[in-house]
Amino acid sequence: MLSPRRLASLLILPLIVAGCGRKEQTATGTAPKTASPETKVGGPMIWRVGNGTEPQDLDPQVVTGVPEHKVIMAIFEGLLAENPRDLSPEPGIAERWEVSADGLVYTFHLRADAKWSDGTPIDAVTFLRSYQRILTPALASEYAYLLHYVRGAKDYNEGKITDFSQVGFKARAARTLEVTVNTPTPFLLKLIASHYSWYPVPLHVIEKFGGMTKKGTAWTRPGNIVASGPFMLKEWRQQQLISVVRNSQYWDRARVKLDEIHFLPVENQDTEERMFRTGQIEMTNELPVAKIDVYRRENPEALRTDPYLGLYFYRFNHKRPPLNDRRVRRALALAVDRDSLVKNVVRGGQQPAYAITHPDTAGYTPVAKLSGTVEEAKKLLAEAGFPEGRGFPKLELLYNTSQNHRLIAEAIQQMWRRTLGIDITLRNEEWKVYLDSTDALNYDLQRGGWIADYVDPHVFLEIWASKNLNNDTGFSNAQFDALLEEAMRAPDQKARYEIYQKMDALLVEELPVLPIYYYTSVKALSPRVKGIYPTLLNNHPYKYIWLETAAK
Repeated sequence: MLSPRRLASLLILPLIVAGCGRKEQTATGTAPKTASPETKVGGPMIWRVGNGTEPQDLDPQVVTGVPEHKVIMAIFEGLLAENPRDLSPEPGIAERWEVSADGLVYTFHLRADAKWSDGTPIDAVTFLRSYQRILTPALASEYAYLLHYVRGAKDYNEGKITDFSQVGFKARAARTLEVTVNTPTPFLLKLIASHYSWYPVPLHVIEKFGGMTKKGTAWTRPGNIVASGPFMLKEWRQQQLISVVRNSQYWDRARVKLDEIHFLPVENQDTEERMFRTGQIEMTNELPVAKIDVYRRENPEALRTDPYLGLYFYRFNHKRPPLNDRRVRRALALAVDRDSLVKNVVRGGQQPAYAITHPDTAGYTPVAKLSGTVEEAKKLLAEAGFPEGRGFPKLELLYNTSQNHRLIAEAIQQMWRRTLGIDITLRNEEWKVYLDSTDALNYDLQRGGWIADYVDPHVFLEIWASKNLNNDTGFSNAQFDALLEEAMRAPDQKARYEIYQKMDALLVEELPVLPIYYYTSVKALSPRVKGIYPTLLNNHPYKYIWLETAAK
Protein backbone atom coordinates (compact mmCIF):
# COMPACT_ATOMS: atom_id res chain seq x y z
CA MET A 1 0.00 0.00 0.00
CA LEU A 2 1.10 3.61 -0.51
CA SER A 3 2.66 5.29 2.49
CA PRO A 4 0.94 8.41 3.84
CA ARG A 5 3.88 10.53 2.69
CA ARG A 6 3.80 9.17 -0.88
CA LEU A 7 0.02 9.57 -1.08
CA ALA A 8 0.25 13.15 0.20
CA SER A 9 2.76 13.98 -2.52
CA LEU A 10 0.51 12.46 -5.16
CA LEU A 11 -2.41 14.60 -3.98
CA ILE A 12 -0.64 17.96 -4.04
CA LEU A 13 -1.39 18.65 -7.68
CA PRO A 14 -5.15 17.91 -7.61
CA LEU A 15 -5.56 19.92 -4.42
CA ILE A 16 -3.77 22.91 -5.95
CA VAL A 17 -5.84 22.67 -9.11
CA ALA A 18 -9.02 22.47 -7.04
CA GLY A 19 -8.10 25.69 -5.24
CA CYS A 20 -6.87 27.81 -8.17
CA GLY A 21 -8.82 30.68 -9.66
CA ARG A 22 -11.60 30.78 -7.10
CA LYS A 23 -12.42 34.18 -5.75
CA GLU A 24 -13.67 32.84 -2.43
CA GLN A 25 -10.22 31.62 -1.44
CA THR A 26 -8.30 34.38 0.34
CA ALA A 27 -4.62 35.00 -0.16
CA THR A 28 -3.80 33.27 3.11
CA GLY A 29 -6.31 30.45 2.64
CA THR A 30 -8.25 31.37 5.77
CA ALA A 31 -12.00 31.15 6.21
CA PRO A 32 -13.55 34.47 7.26
CA LYS A 33 -16.03 34.41 10.09
CA THR A 34 -19.63 33.68 9.20
CA ALA A 35 -21.56 36.76 8.16
CA SER A 36 -24.89 37.01 9.95
CA PRO A 37 -27.67 38.45 7.82
CA GLU A 38 -29.80 41.15 9.33
CA THR A 39 -33.02 39.94 10.88
CA LYS A 40 -35.95 42.31 10.78
CA VAL A 41 -37.71 42.48 14.13
CA GLY A 42 -41.06 40.75 13.74
CA GLY A 43 -40.09 39.39 10.31
CA PRO A 44 -40.20 35.76 9.25
CA MET A 45 -37.65 33.31 10.65
CA ILE A 46 -36.16 31.69 7.54
CA TRP A 47 -33.53 28.97 7.76
CA ARG A 48 -31.44 28.54 4.59
CA VAL A 49 -29.52 25.31 4.09
CA GLY A 50 -27.41 23.71 1.40
CA ASN A 51 -29.07 20.56 0.09
CA GLY A 52 -26.18 19.22 -1.98
CA THR A 53 -28.13 18.62 -5.16
CA GLU A 54 -31.53 18.86 -6.83
CA PRO A 55 -33.92 16.19 -5.45
CA GLN A 56 -35.04 13.49 -7.83
CA ASP A 57 -38.64 13.87 -6.60
CA LEU A 58 -40.57 14.44 -3.38
CA ASP A 59 -42.61 11.23 -3.47
CA PRO A 60 -41.68 9.32 -0.27
CA GLN A 61 -42.48 5.99 -1.91
CA VAL A 62 -40.29 6.53 -4.97
CA VAL A 63 -37.11 8.36 -3.94
CA THR A 64 -34.03 6.75 -2.39
CA GLY A 65 -31.53 9.50 -1.59
CA VAL A 66 -30.43 11.77 1.23
CA PRO A 67 -31.11 15.03 -0.71
CA GLU A 68 -34.73 13.95 -1.08
CA HIS A 69 -35.01 12.84 2.54
CA LYS A 70 -33.96 16.26 3.84
CA VAL A 71 -36.91 17.95 2.14
CA ILE A 72 -39.41 15.15 2.63
CA MET A 73 -38.97 15.09 6.41
CA ALA A 74 -40.14 18.73 6.48
CA ILE A 75 -43.30 18.03 4.48
CA PHE A 76 -44.36 14.60 5.71
CA GLU A 77 -44.66 12.79 9.02
CA GLY A 78 -45.37 9.16 9.81
CA LEU A 79 -46.92 7.22 12.64
CA LEU A 80 -43.93 8.07 14.80
CA ALA A 81 -41.50 10.98 14.89
CA GLU A 82 -37.93 11.33 16.16
CA ASN A 83 -36.58 12.84 19.34
CA PRO A 84 -34.14 15.57 18.25
CA ARG A 85 -31.39 14.53 20.68
CA ASP A 86 -31.14 10.79 20.04
CA LEU A 87 -33.77 10.04 17.33
CA SER A 88 -35.62 7.67 19.65
CA PRO A 89 -39.25 7.16 18.57
CA GLU A 90 -41.78 9.64 19.87
CA PRO A 91 -45.44 10.29 19.00
CA GLY A 92 -46.18 11.46 15.49
CA ILE A 93 -49.52 10.99 13.81
CA ALA A 94 -49.95 8.15 16.28
CA GLU A 95 -50.37 9.65 19.74
CA ARG A 96 -49.68 6.31 21.43
CA TRP A 97 -49.04 2.65 20.64
CA GLU A 98 -48.83 -0.80 22.19
CA VAL A 99 -46.83 -3.91 21.31
CA SER A 100 -48.22 -7.36 22.12
CA ALA A 101 -46.37 -9.56 24.61
CA ASP A 102 -45.09 -11.82 21.82
CA GLY A 103 -43.74 -8.83 19.87
CA LEU A 104 -45.84 -9.59 16.79
CA VAL A 105 -48.72 -7.09 16.90
CA TYR A 106 -48.31 -3.31 17.00
CA THR A 107 -51.40 -1.20 17.63
CA PHE A 108 -51.18 2.50 16.78
CA HIS A 109 -53.79 4.97 18.00
CA LEU A 110 -53.99 7.97 15.67
CA ARG A 111 -54.66 11.46 16.97
CA ALA A 112 -58.03 12.99 16.15
CA ASP A 113 -56.56 16.23 14.78
CA ALA A 114 -54.25 14.61 12.21
CA LYS A 115 -54.96 16.26 8.83
CA TRP A 116 -53.38 16.91 5.48
CA SER A 117 -52.62 20.55 4.82
CA ASP A 118 -55.80 20.79 2.74
CA GLY A 119 -57.86 19.77 5.77
CA THR A 120 -58.48 16.16 4.68
CA PRO A 121 -58.36 13.84 7.72
CA ILE A 122 -55.54 11.31 8.07
CA ASP A 123 -56.99 8.08 9.41
CA ALA A 124 -56.14 4.39 9.56
CA VAL A 125 -57.39 3.81 6.01
CA THR A 126 -54.97 6.52 4.80
CA PHE A 127 -52.08 4.42 6.12
CA LEU A 128 -53.61 1.20 4.82
CA ARG A 129 -53.90 2.52 1.27
CA SER A 130 -50.47 4.16 1.43
CA TYR A 131 -48.84 0.88 2.36
CA GLN A 132 -50.76 -0.88 -0.38
CA ARG A 133 -49.36 1.62 -2.88
CA ILE A 134 -45.69 1.20 -1.91
CA LEU A 135 -46.08 -2.59 -1.97
CA THR A 136 -47.87 -2.68 -5.32
CA PRO A 137 -45.49 -4.51 -7.71
CA ALA A 138 -46.17 -2.11 -10.59
CA LEU A 139 -44.83 0.85 -8.60
CA ALA A 140 -41.48 -0.96 -8.20
CA SER A 141 -40.56 1.03 -5.10
CA GLU A 142 -36.92 0.43 -4.20
CA TYR A 143 -37.72 0.81 -0.50
CA ALA A 144 -40.75 -1.47 -0.41
CA TYR A 145 -38.58 -4.10 1.29
CA LEU A 146 -38.58 -1.98 4.46
CA LEU A 147 -42.20 -3.08 4.90
CA HIS A 148 -41.45 -6.76 4.28
CA TYR A 149 -41.26 -7.38 8.04
CA VAL A 150 -45.06 -7.17 8.01
CA ARG A 151 -46.91 -10.43 7.51
CA GLY A 152 -47.71 -11.04 3.84
CA ALA A 153 -46.07 -7.79 2.68
CA LYS A 154 -43.24 -9.44 0.76
CA ASP A 155 -45.60 -11.88 -0.98
CA TYR A 156 -47.87 -9.01 -2.02
CA ASN A 157 -44.92 -6.93 -3.20
CA GLU A 158 -43.64 -9.85 -5.30
CA GLY A 159 -47.07 -10.60 -6.76
CA LYS A 160 -47.44 -13.97 -5.01
CA ILE A 161 -50.71 -12.81 -3.46
CA THR A 162 -53.03 -10.18 -4.90
CA ASP A 163 -55.50 -9.69 -2.04
CA PHE A 164 -54.16 -6.90 0.18
CA SER A 165 -56.48 -7.98 3.00
CA GLN A 166 -54.06 -10.90 3.49
CA VAL A 167 -51.29 -8.46 4.44
CA GLY A 168 -50.77 -7.68 8.13
CA PHE A 169 -52.08 -4.10 8.01
CA LYS A 170 -55.57 -3.68 9.47
CA ALA A 171 -57.72 -0.61 10.11
CA ARG A 172 -59.47 -1.78 13.28
CA ALA A 173 -61.24 1.58 13.60
CA ALA A 174 -60.99 4.99 12.01
CA ARG A 175 -58.13 5.91 14.34
CA THR A 176 -56.70 2.47 15.11
CA LEU A 177 -54.10 0.84 12.87
CA GLU A 178 -52.88 -2.67 13.60
CA VAL A 179 -49.61 -4.01 12.18
CA THR A 180 -48.71 -7.70 12.45
CA VAL A 181 -45.12 -8.72 11.72
CA ASN A 182 -43.69 -12.10 10.70
CA THR A 183 -41.31 -12.40 13.63
CA PRO A 184 -40.37 -10.13 16.53
CA THR A 185 -38.63 -7.15 14.93
CA PRO A 186 -36.77 -5.21 17.63
CA PHE A 187 -35.87 -2.30 15.37
CA LEU A 188 -39.33 -1.77 13.86
CA LEU A 189 -40.28 1.31 15.89
CA LYS A 190 -36.94 2.97 15.08
CA LEU A 191 -37.50 2.20 11.40
CA ILE A 192 -41.04 3.61 11.40
CA ALA A 193 -39.83 6.79 13.09
CA SER A 194 -36.82 7.40 10.87
CA HIS A 195 -37.70 6.31 7.34
CA TYR A 196 -40.05 7.92 4.86
CA SER A 197 -41.11 4.59 3.33
CA TRP A 198 -43.49 4.32 6.30
CA TYR A 199 -45.00 7.79 5.82
CA PRO A 200 -48.56 8.09 4.57
CA VAL A 201 -49.06 9.63 1.13
CA PRO A 202 -52.12 11.61 -0.02
CA LEU A 203 -53.92 9.15 -2.26
CA HIS A 204 -56.77 11.60 -2.78
CA VAL A 205 -54.24 13.84 -4.57
CA ILE A 206 -52.13 11.14 -6.21
CA GLU A 207 -55.19 9.66 -7.91
CA LYS A 208 -55.79 12.96 -9.69
CA PHE A 209 -52.39 12.75 -11.38
CA GLY A 210 -52.15 9.30 -12.90
CA GLY A 211 -53.02 6.91 -10.13
CA MET A 212 -51.28 4.70 -7.59
CA THR A 213 -48.61 3.11 -9.78
CA LYS A 214 -47.34 6.11 -11.73
CA LYS A 215 -43.96 7.64 -10.88
CA GLY A 216 -42.85 11.19 -11.55
CA THR A 217 -46.30 12.76 -11.87
CA ALA A 218 -47.16 16.35 -10.98
CA TRP A 219 -48.71 15.52 -7.61
CA THR A 220 -45.47 16.52 -5.84
CA ARG A 221 -45.40 20.01 -7.38
CA PRO A 222 -46.35 23.28 -5.65
CA GLY A 223 -50.08 23.84 -5.71
CA ASN A 224 -50.74 20.09 -5.92
CA ILE A 225 -48.89 18.45 -3.07
CA VAL A 226 -50.39 18.42 0.41
CA ALA A 227 -48.43 17.92 3.60
CA SER A 228 -48.74 15.94 6.82
CA GLY A 229 -45.61 17.37 8.46
CA PRO A 230 -44.70 20.66 10.12
CA PHE A 231 -44.14 22.43 6.78
CA MET A 232 -45.74 22.50 3.35
CA LEU A 233 -44.22 23.11 -0.07
CA LYS A 234 -44.29 26.75 -1.12
CA GLU A 235 -41.97 26.92 -4.13
CA TRP A 236 -39.80 24.62 -6.24
CA ARG A 237 -37.54 26.33 -8.76
CA GLN A 238 -35.50 23.66 -10.48
CA GLN A 239 -31.76 23.85 -9.67
CA GLN A 240 -32.37 27.00 -7.60
CA LEU A 241 -34.61 26.67 -4.58
CA ILE A 242 -37.12 24.57 -2.71
CA SER A 243 -38.93 26.53 -0.02
CA VAL A 244 -41.36 25.25 2.59
CA VAL A 245 -43.59 27.23 4.96
CA ARG A 246 -45.42 26.41 8.16
CA ASN A 247 -48.32 23.99 7.84
CA SER A 248 -51.23 25.52 9.71
CA GLN A 249 -53.02 22.15 9.82
CA TYR A 250 -50.14 20.30 11.50
CA TRP A 251 -51.17 18.82 14.84
CA ASP A 252 -48.05 20.08 16.66
CA ARG A 253 -47.91 23.48 14.93
CA ALA A 254 -47.49 25.36 18.22
CA ARG A 255 -44.04 23.82 18.63
CA VAL A 256 -42.77 24.94 15.19
CA LYS A 257 -40.57 28.04 15.44
CA LEU A 258 -39.26 28.46 11.89
CA ASP A 259 -41.53 30.25 9.43
CA GLU A 260 -39.77 28.91 6.35
CA ILE A 261 -36.92 26.64 5.30
CA HIS A 262 -35.08 27.27 2.05
CA PHE A 263 -33.25 24.27 0.59
CA LEU A 264 -30.62 25.29 -1.98
CA PRO A 265 -29.33 22.60 -4.38
CA VAL A 266 -25.64 23.55 -4.60
CA GLU A 267 -23.47 20.73 -5.98
CA ASN A 268 -20.26 22.79 -5.99
CA GLN A 269 -18.87 22.66 -2.45
CA ASP A 270 -16.68 25.74 -2.97
CA THR A 271 -19.73 27.74 -4.02
CA GLU A 272 -21.72 26.44 -1.08
CA GLU A 273 -18.91 27.30 1.36
CA ARG A 274 -18.71 30.82 -0.08
CA MET A 275 -22.47 31.19 0.38
CA PHE A 276 -22.03 30.24 4.02
CA ARG A 277 -19.25 32.75 4.60
CA THR A 278 -21.28 35.55 3.03
CA GLY A 279 -24.39 34.74 5.05
CA GLN A 280 -26.54 33.38 2.21
CA ILE A 281 -27.04 30.07 4.04
CA GLU A 282 -26.79 29.05 7.69
CA MET A 283 -25.72 25.45 7.10
CA THR A 284 -23.81 23.69 4.34
CA ASN A 285 -24.47 20.19 3.15
CA GLU A 286 -20.76 19.48 3.55
CA LEU A 287 -17.40 21.25 3.35
CA PRO A 288 -14.73 21.07 0.65
CA VAL A 289 -12.00 18.82 2.02
CA ALA A 290 -9.43 21.57 1.42
CA LYS A 291 -11.30 23.86 3.82
CA ILE A 292 -11.71 21.52 6.81
CA ASP A 293 -8.32 22.25 8.37
CA VAL A 294 -8.77 25.95 7.64
CA TYR A 295 -12.02 25.98 9.60
CA ARG A 296 -10.39 24.07 12.45
CA ARG A 297 -7.81 26.86 12.74
CA GLU A 298 -9.75 29.96 11.83
CA ASN A 299 -13.44 29.38 12.50
CA PRO A 300 -13.86 26.38 14.81
CA GLU A 301 -17.20 27.56 16.19
CA ALA A 302 -18.71 27.10 12.71
CA LEU A 303 -17.16 23.68 12.02
CA ARG A 304 -19.49 20.79 12.85
CA THR A 305 -18.03 17.26 12.75
CA ASP A 306 -20.46 14.62 14.01
CA PRO A 307 -20.69 10.83 13.89
CA TYR A 308 -22.66 9.59 10.90
CA LEU A 309 -23.81 6.00 10.59
CA GLY A 310 -22.86 5.34 6.99
CA LEU A 311 -20.43 3.62 4.63
CA TYR A 312 -18.64 5.20 1.66
CA PHE A 313 -17.88 2.53 -0.94
CA TYR A 314 -17.45 1.71 -4.62
CA ARG A 315 -19.86 -0.71 -6.25
CA PHE A 316 -18.57 -3.40 -8.60
CA ASN A 317 -20.75 -4.32 -11.56
CA HIS A 318 -20.75 -8.10 -11.19
CA LYS A 319 -22.33 -8.48 -14.63
CA ARG A 320 -19.25 -7.11 -16.43
CA PRO A 321 -15.89 -8.83 -16.80
CA PRO A 322 -13.34 -8.71 -15.32
CA LEU A 323 -15.22 -7.43 -12.26
CA ASN A 324 -17.21 -10.65 -12.16
CA ASP A 325 -13.92 -12.28 -11.06
CA ARG A 326 -13.53 -12.21 -7.29
CA ARG A 327 -9.74 -12.08 -7.63
CA VAL A 328 -9.96 -8.79 -9.54
CA ARG A 329 -12.36 -7.28 -7.01
CA ARG A 330 -10.08 -8.29 -4.15
CA ALA A 331 -6.98 -6.93 -5.91
CA LEU A 332 -8.66 -3.56 -6.41
CA ALA A 333 -9.81 -3.52 -2.78
CA LEU A 334 -6.38 -4.37 -1.36
CA ALA A 335 -4.68 -1.68 -3.44
CA VAL A 336 -6.60 1.12 -1.71
CA ASP A 337 -4.68 2.68 1.17
CA ARG A 338 -7.61 3.71 3.34
CA ASP A 339 -5.55 5.02 6.23
CA SER A 340 -3.74 7.50 4.02
CA LEU A 341 -6.97 8.38 2.22
CA VAL A 342 -8.83 9.46 5.36
CA LYS A 343 -5.78 11.27 6.72
CA ASN A 344 -4.68 13.10 3.58
CA VAL A 345 -7.82 13.46 1.47
CA VAL A 346 -11.13 13.47 3.33
CA ARG A 347 -9.68 14.74 6.63
CA GLY A 348 -12.94 14.83 8.57
CA GLY A 349 -12.32 12.19 11.22
CA GLN A 350 -13.63 9.33 9.06
CA GLN A 351 -12.66 5.73 9.88
CA PRO A 352 -11.08 3.41 7.28
CA ALA A 353 -13.57 0.67 6.37
CA TYR A 354 -12.47 -2.94 6.07
CA ALA A 355 -15.95 -4.45 6.34
CA ILE A 356 -19.49 -3.52 5.35
CA THR A 357 -21.34 -2.98 8.63
CA HIS A 358 -20.44 0.15 10.56
CA PRO A 359 -18.61 -0.75 13.81
CA ASP A 360 -20.55 -0.54 17.06
CA THR A 361 -23.95 -0.28 15.41
CA ALA A 362 -26.36 -0.90 18.29
CA GLY A 363 -23.61 -2.87 20.06
CA TYR A 364 -22.58 -4.89 16.99
CA THR A 365 -19.14 -4.80 15.32
CA PRO A 366 -18.11 -7.13 12.47
CA VAL A 367 -15.26 -9.49 13.28
CA ALA A 368 -14.27 -10.37 9.71
CA LYS A 369 -12.29 -7.64 8.01
CA LEU A 370 -10.61 -7.22 4.65
CA SER A 371 -6.87 -7.79 5.03
CA GLY A 372 -3.94 -8.37 2.72
CA THR A 373 -0.93 -6.72 1.14
CA VAL A 374 -0.16 -4.93 -2.09
CA GLU A 375 1.92 -7.96 -3.11
CA GLU A 376 -1.13 -10.16 -2.65
CA ALA A 377 -3.15 -7.73 -4.78
CA LYS A 378 -0.57 -7.95 -7.57
CA LYS A 379 -0.55 -11.74 -7.36
CA LEU A 380 -4.36 -11.93 -7.54
CA LEU A 381 -4.41 -9.67 -10.59
CA ALA A 382 -1.77 -11.83 -12.29
CA GLU A 383 -3.75 -15.00 -11.51
CA ALA A 384 -6.79 -13.36 -13.13
CA GLY A 385 -4.74 -12.89 -16.33
CA PHE A 386 -3.40 -9.37 -15.91
CA PRO A 387 0.23 -9.53 -14.69
CA GLU A 388 1.39 -6.03 -13.73
CA GLY A 389 -1.88 -4.78 -15.21
CA ARG A 390 -1.04 -5.86 -18.77
CA GLY A 391 -4.14 -6.52 -20.85
CA PHE A 392 -6.49 -5.05 -18.25
CA PRO A 393 -9.50 -3.56 -20.05
CA LYS A 394 -10.44 0.09 -19.95
CA LEU A 395 -12.92 0.57 -17.13
CA GLU A 396 -14.79 3.63 -15.84
CA LEU A 397 -15.54 4.76 -12.32
CA LEU A 398 -18.86 6.62 -12.13
CA TYR A 399 -19.45 9.24 -9.44
CA ASN A 400 -22.10 11.90 -8.90
CA THR A 401 -20.95 15.48 -9.41
CA SER A 402 -18.97 16.69 -6.38
CA GLN A 403 -15.47 18.04 -5.85
CA ASN A 404 -15.01 15.81 -2.82
CA HIS A 405 -16.03 12.68 -4.73
CA ARG A 406 -13.68 13.71 -7.54
CA LEU A 407 -10.71 14.15 -5.21
CA ILE A 408 -11.30 10.74 -3.63
CA ALA A 409 -11.70 9.13 -7.06
CA GLU A 410 -8.50 10.75 -8.34
CA ALA A 411 -6.55 9.56 -5.30
CA ILE A 412 -7.77 5.96 -5.68
CA GLN A 413 -7.22 6.13 -9.45
CA GLN A 414 -3.58 7.00 -8.74
CA MET A 415 -3.24 4.16 -6.23
CA TRP A 416 -4.50 1.63 -8.78
CA ARG A 417 -2.24 3.04 -11.48
CA ARG A 418 0.94 3.04 -9.39
CA THR A 419 0.29 -0.18 -7.48
CA LEU A 420 -1.40 -2.43 -10.04
CA GLY A 421 -0.46 -0.80 -13.34
CA ILE A 422 -4.07 -0.30 -14.41
CA ASP A 423 -5.79 2.86 -15.57
CA ILE A 424 -9.40 3.45 -14.51
CA THR A 425 -11.01 6.50 -16.13
CA LEU A 426 -13.45 8.72 -14.25
CA ARG A 427 -16.96 9.73 -15.27
CA ASN A 428 -19.22 12.09 -13.36
CA GLU A 429 -22.96 12.59 -13.79
CA GLU A 430 -25.45 14.92 -12.12
CA TRP A 431 -27.57 13.31 -9.42
CA LYS A 432 -30.69 12.29 -11.36
CA VAL A 433 -28.74 10.83 -14.29
CA TYR A 434 -26.35 9.11 -11.88
CA LEU A 435 -29.30 7.43 -10.12
CA ASP A 436 -30.69 6.20 -13.44
CA SER A 437 -27.27 4.83 -14.46
CA THR A 438 -26.97 3.06 -11.12
CA ASP A 439 -30.39 1.43 -11.35
CA ALA A 440 -29.68 0.27 -14.92
CA LEU A 441 -26.19 -1.04 -13.95
CA ASN A 442 -24.81 1.30 -16.60
CA TYR A 443 -21.37 1.49 -15.03
CA ASP A 444 -18.22 -0.55 -14.35
CA LEU A 445 -17.43 0.82 -10.91
CA GLN A 446 -19.66 3.30 -9.12
CA ARG A 447 -19.22 5.55 -6.12
CA GLY A 448 -21.85 4.66 -3.59
CA GLY A 449 -22.81 5.58 -0.06
CA TRP A 450 -25.19 3.93 2.33
CA ILE A 451 -26.54 5.88 5.28
CA ALA A 452 -28.37 3.79 7.86
CA ASP A 453 -32.15 4.05 7.67
CA TYR A 454 -32.36 3.10 11.36
CA VAL A 455 -29.82 2.20 14.03
CA ASP A 456 -29.36 -1.56 13.69
CA PRO A 457 -26.75 -3.69 11.87
CA HIS A 458 -29.51 -5.22 9.76
CA VAL A 459 -29.65 -2.00 7.73
CA PHE A 460 -26.12 -2.53 6.36
CA LEU A 461 -26.73 -6.15 5.38
CA GLU A 462 -30.25 -6.41 3.97
CA ILE A 463 -29.49 -4.36 0.83
CA TRP A 464 -27.15 -7.04 -0.57
CA ALA A 465 -29.94 -9.61 -0.86
CA SER A 466 -30.42 -10.86 -4.42
CA LYS A 467 -33.83 -9.26 -4.92
CA ASN A 468 -33.19 -6.01 -3.07
CA LEU A 469 -33.70 -3.11 -5.49
CA ASN A 470 -31.01 -1.06 -3.71
CA ASN A 471 -28.38 -3.75 -4.36
CA ASP A 472 -27.53 -2.33 -7.82
CA THR A 473 -24.43 -4.53 -8.30
CA GLY A 474 -25.66 -7.74 -9.89
CA PHE A 475 -24.35 -9.60 -6.83
CA SER A 476 -26.47 -12.60 -5.89
CA ASN A 477 -25.59 -15.25 -3.31
CA ALA A 478 -28.01 -17.92 -2.16
CA GLN A 479 -26.11 -18.50 1.09
CA PHE A 480 -26.30 -14.82 1.96
CA ASP A 481 -30.04 -14.72 1.20
CA ALA A 482 -30.63 -17.76 3.42
CA LEU A 483 -28.67 -16.19 6.29
CA LEU A 484 -30.74 -13.01 6.00
CA GLU A 485 -33.95 -15.00 6.36
CA GLU A 486 -32.46 -16.96 9.26
CA ALA A 487 -31.48 -13.76 11.06
CA MET A 488 -35.07 -12.57 11.09
CA ARG A 489 -36.13 -15.83 12.74
CA ALA A 490 -33.44 -15.66 15.43
CA PRO A 491 -34.86 -16.05 18.93
CA ASP A 492 -32.90 -13.16 20.43
CA GLN A 493 -30.39 -10.42 19.61
CA LYS A 494 -27.36 -12.53 20.50
CA ALA A 495 -28.36 -15.24 18.02
CA ARG A 496 -29.23 -12.61 15.41
CA TYR A 497 -25.86 -10.89 15.76
CA GLU A 498 -24.05 -14.22 15.41
CA ILE A 499 -25.74 -14.70 12.05
CA TYR A 500 -24.78 -11.17 11.04
CA GLN A 501 -21.13 -12.07 11.70
CA LYS A 502 -21.43 -14.84 9.10
CA MET A 503 -23.02 -12.43 6.64
CA ASP A 504 -20.34 -9.79 7.13
CA ALA A 505 -17.66 -12.46 6.65
CA LEU A 506 -19.30 -13.57 3.42
CA LEU A 507 -19.41 -9.98 2.13
CA VAL A 508 -15.71 -9.52 2.94
CA GLU A 509 -15.01 -12.69 0.98
CA GLU A 510 -17.24 -11.94 -2.02
CA LEU A 511 -16.88 -8.13 -2.10
CA PRO A 512 -20.06 -6.99 -3.85
CA VAL A 513 -18.65 -3.53 -3.08
CA LEU A 514 -15.30 -2.06 -2.12
CA PRO A 515 -15.60 -0.53 1.39
CA ILE A 516 -13.57 2.68 1.72
CA TYR A 517 -14.46 4.57 4.89
CA TYR A 518 -17.14 5.10 7.49
CA TYR A 519 -18.68 8.54 7.31
CA THR A 520 -18.66 11.51 9.57
CA SER A 521 -20.90 14.51 8.93
CA VAL A 522 -18.64 17.50 8.24
CA LYS A 523 -20.36 20.80 7.60
CA ALA A 524 -20.36 24.48 8.42
CA LEU A 525 -23.15 25.54 10.78
CA SER A 526 -23.88 29.06 11.94
CA PRO A 527 -23.87 29.50 15.73
CA ARG A 528 -27.25 31.22 15.24
CA VAL A 529 -28.87 27.88 14.51
CA LYS A 530 -30.26 26.22 17.63
CA GLY A 531 -31.93 22.86 18.24
CA ILE A 532 -29.50 20.76 16.17
CA TYR A 533 -27.83 17.93 18.07
CA PRO A 534 -25.34 15.27 16.96
CA THR A 535 -27.32 12.23 15.81
CA LEU A 536 -26.08 9.01 14.23
CA LEU A 537 -28.38 9.37 11.21
CA ASN A 538 -27.75 13.11 10.78
CA ASN A 539 -31.51 13.66 11.01
CA HIS A 540 -32.60 16.88 12.70
CA PRO A 541 -36.37 17.20 13.19
CA TYR A 542 -37.16 20.65 11.89
CA LYS A 543 -39.90 21.54 14.34
CA TYR A 544 -37.29 21.74 17.09
CA ILE A 545 -34.94 24.11 15.20
CA TRP A 546 -34.85 27.89 15.47
CA LEU A 547 -32.54 30.84 14.79
CA GLU A 548 -31.25 33.34 17.27
CA THR A 549 -32.22 36.75 16.00
CA ALA A 550 -29.60 39.39 15.37
CA ALA A 551 -29.10 42.05 18.01
CA LYS A 552 -31.09 45.26 17.51
